[in-house]
Amino acid sequence: MTKQELIHQIKAKRSFLCIGLDVDLEKIPAHLLQLDDPVFEFNKAIIEATHDITVAYKPNTAFYEAYGLKGWESLSKTIAYLNENYPSIFTIADAKRGDIGNTSTRYAKAFFEDLNFDSVTVAPYMGSDSVEPFLAFENKFTIMLALTSNKGGLDFQLMQDEKGATLYEKVLKTSLGWKNSEQLMYVVGATRPEYFQKIRNIVPDHFLLVPGVGAQGGDLQEVCTYGLNNDIGLLINSSRGIIYASPNENFAEIARKKALELQKEMQVILDEKGL
Repeated sequence: MTKQELIHQIKAKRSFLCIGLDVDLEKIPAHLLQLDDPVFEFNKAIIEATHDITVAYKPNTAFYEAYGLKGWESLSKTIAYLNENYPSIFTIADAKRGDIGNTSTRYAKAFFEDLNFDSVTVAPYMGSDSVEPFLAFENKFTIMLALTSNKGGLDFQLMQDEKGATLYEKVLKTSLGWKNSEQLMYVVGATRPEYFQKIRNIVPDHFLLVPGVGAQGGDLQEVCTYGLNNDIGLLINSSRGIIYASPNENFAEIARKKALELQKEMQVILDEKGL
């Protein structure tokens, strides 16, 4: 997957929606629990119902690792299913890995080669030698945490130096000097819309992965006002608001309706912006 291919899909579908596949066995419809692999069957149903109106899927790996080997198999089957049937859809391993040297390289190989994801989320706290091993993989993207939507994100990310520069701004500026930095994307929470203009001044051309629209209270219109660029440059993630919209057997149908609501909003925004 190249950046231009992703942009083409966004424009063709009139959508920059990313659906989070964060599967909890306690929340999926009860009838699926009788199946051999309920997690995969749930994902498959969601994908079949929404693949034409979304451009990305983002499994949070913790929801699979929690079930041990069985969960990892479900994750592997989900990505293999996507790559075989819908290869034009962008896949994100929401793993938030962060280590140095050979360890980062092994993490990257696990997600980029073994599972064949298009991208993976990483934490930048350990600096360039924790991120550059991911960036070494051609046509793969590294999505770095920048300004997150959780309450605890304020503990460090908005700390200022004597000149008033915040830590998250330093992280963004520093990352642009790393090798293959054009393969970086950044996580910016939708509940921090007032910072998008500053972020765009630093990284005008990079994609931003934006969680927090919907269940967490983020506003799509506000995010787009300051976050869109000439190549759209946004992937808006929604997880719980779509995949758990219904606990009943028609869960996939209801999930599609919720996804379609967001897609229609996105189409109107793109049309208004002439994108």
